[in-house]
Amino acid sequence: MIHPTAIVHDSALIGEGCHIGPYCVIGEHVRMGKGNRLHAHVIIDGHVAMGDENEIFPFVTIGMRTQDLKWQGGRTLTQMGDRNTIREHVTIHSATADGDTTLIGSDNHLLAYVHIAHDVQLGNHIIMSNLATLAGHIVVEDHVVMGGLAAAHQFCRIGQHAIIGGCSKVVQDVPPFMMVDGNPARTRALNKVGLERRGFSSENLQALKQAHRILFRSGLNASNAIDKVQAEVASLPVIEQLLDFMRSSQRGVA
Repeated sequence: MIHPTAIVHDSALIGEGCHIGPYCVIGEHVRMGKGNRLHAHVIIDGHVAMGDENEIFPFVTIGMRTQDLKWQGGRTLTQMGDRNTIREHVTIHSATADGDTTLIGSDNHLLAYVHIAHDVQLGNHIIMSNLATLAGHIVVEDHVVMGGLAAAHQFCRIGQHAIIGGCSKVVQDVPPFMMVDGNPARTRALNKVGLERRGFSSENLQALKQAHRILFRSGLNASNAIDKVQAEVASLPVIEQLLDFMRSSQRGVA
């Protein structure tokens, strides 16, 4: 169903079963899968590829030109997966450089006034609360929860299953499985409740708790703390993921 007040470019590809509500605007290069629902006043423009069964609420803009002053034209992309919920006034901007992509995965919940800047790589099953903001080139891994009014600096990486407290200022990488909070944000504790809800075993939780104490409470520098974790903590996949994240960090870990 396409409402008569909607403006859909003749070259846009709209999948079967889509609902495009009043006053929506769909641009020339938009490719939309099946069963998407645009409530009203949604603008999707630029080179946008969208999957299936996304629900998009009023006054959202997707694929608009980057705000990055380095933009020099070209074909920049925005890609979205399936079953995302995009609430009111969310902005998702296209990439900056010719051929680059802003990527949104699947099964994410972006609440009102969330901002996703150019070249962000957003994974799956992520919750971003009202007014949470991601600057350019940020990578957010799966199952992250970001509190309201929290903001992350460009080029940061947020590890899987992390939770970021509301109003936090993230200026360094957020380690996976952990809870960070503050201004600037610091790692405070293991995200125990979140991990329990997702079915992590007691063995994994105990090992991660021990690793947290060594990495963030012992006073050791990062290199020595990583060595101590390897020597004293059970060698489990979650521990290896945490240590690999620490080793590969380019901005340092919060």
